Amino acid sequence: MEKSQRINLFSFRTPAMRAFHMSWSAFFLCFFGWFGIAPLMAYVRDDLHLSKEQIGNTIVASVFATIFARLIVGVFCDRFGPRLVYTWLLIVGAFPVMGIGLAHSYESFLLFRLAIGMVGASFVITQYHTSQMFASNVVGTANATTAGWGNMGGGVTQMVMPTVAAGFLALGCSAAQSWRLAMVVPGVLMLIAALCYFKLTQDTPAGNFALLQRTASKREDSRRAFLQAASDPRVWALFVIYGACFGVEITIHNVAALYFVDNFHLSLQKAGLVAGSFGILALFARTLGGFGGDRAGMRLGLKGRASFLGAVLLCEGLALLVFSQARLLPFAVASLLVFGLFVHMSAGATYSVVPFINRRALGAVAGIVGAGGNAGAVLGGLLFRSSITTSTAFMWLGVAVVLASSCALLLRFNAGEEVAARESLPGDLAVTPAPAE
Repeated sequence: MEKSQRINLFSFRTPAMRAFHMSWSAFFLCFFGWFGIAPLMAYVRDDLHLSKEQIGNTIVASVFATIFARLIVGVFCDRFGPRLVYTWLLIVGAFPVMGIGLAHSYESFLLFRLAIGMVGASFVITQYHTSQMFASNVVGTANATTAGWGNMGGGVTQMVMPTVAAGFLALGCSAAQSWRLAMVVPGVLMLIAALCYFKLTQDTPAGNFALLQRTASKREDSRRAFLQAASDPRVWALFVIYGACFGVEITIHNVAALYFVDNFHLSLQKAGLVAGSFGILALFARTLGGFGGDRAGMRLGLKGRASFLGAVLLCEGLALLVFSQARLLPFAVASLLVFGLFVHMSAGATYSVVPFINRRALGAVAGIVGAGGNAGAVLGGLLFRSSITTSTAFMWLGVAVVLASSCALLLRFNAGEEVAARESLPGDLAVTPAPAE
């Protein structure tokens, strides 16, 4: 069975569309659990008496473990297939999400946030699964949409989790009890998603990965694929680029609500709504980035995808610089939304390029690039735990993004890769001559 050439949003019949809908919804719930505690940090700070430096350490911990998890999960996808890997990640990840409510000290809270970081590897599986299912004319759009709708969990959690905690407060629980009980909700939903993913999806359009892929020779093939990916400079350029978009995005998810509480004196619920609006943009903005990459690819070839990526990343950095200087609430919200538009588009455009770097090592490439997002988030977290003000940290983050946009110049493709990408297009698109070098 061939890869799907269309995205039929209202269909659940084909293996491709089942993978599409299950992968974004599973990633949504993982994101919900991963950052569920972020909008409740005002409660946690008071309950556990955390300092600014300790809060910064927990932010770093929440994304540090994901770096290694994404590298491992990418290799596992190449060996075992996305269906089994996603099922087990959802099951294993649900327990620290629910268990964080057992933390009663800074040290135990830090360890739970570190363990929760593993669920961030769900992104790699999502991108791997849709890359396996969709043809090159829509793969960027499919990757961007599933990732964007999944990332929307980061925005929804900013809005929903304070309300869930408020519900427990209304039932007579204390603030300390409310944030703990609220975290049970995403954990239970992740367990339900694990069962659904196992039952409803398959690894490829043709079926699940064969048992022979678990033999020693196939293990050797996966090691070789990882080494090929790791030796390609373009993979590391994308590593930096993804750190400058998705890494910045998850840093904002971790600090935005607290920033609006402390700097604009909003209530936790109102700050959550403002911070959540940044994440909700993923509903369409990341898709817009992937769609733009696909259109540029069909008109200008692979170099068109790279050029589009560099342009939107540069706009992201400039918008973040503007947000860092906002001192009035309406201007801060408006500039946050403009910045959010470009950060999501940049992330979507990145994974419109990833499937064309090395088709035989797709999981390894996706894992390394995905890990770059978390490496960027770790560096961002370290910046926000320093002695500088939060607005100054935003400014330096914007400067870093502008500089990172130049990495798009390193994304070069030879004539053979351009021809292969053009020939993989369906129908009449495949016969259009590739752009001249």
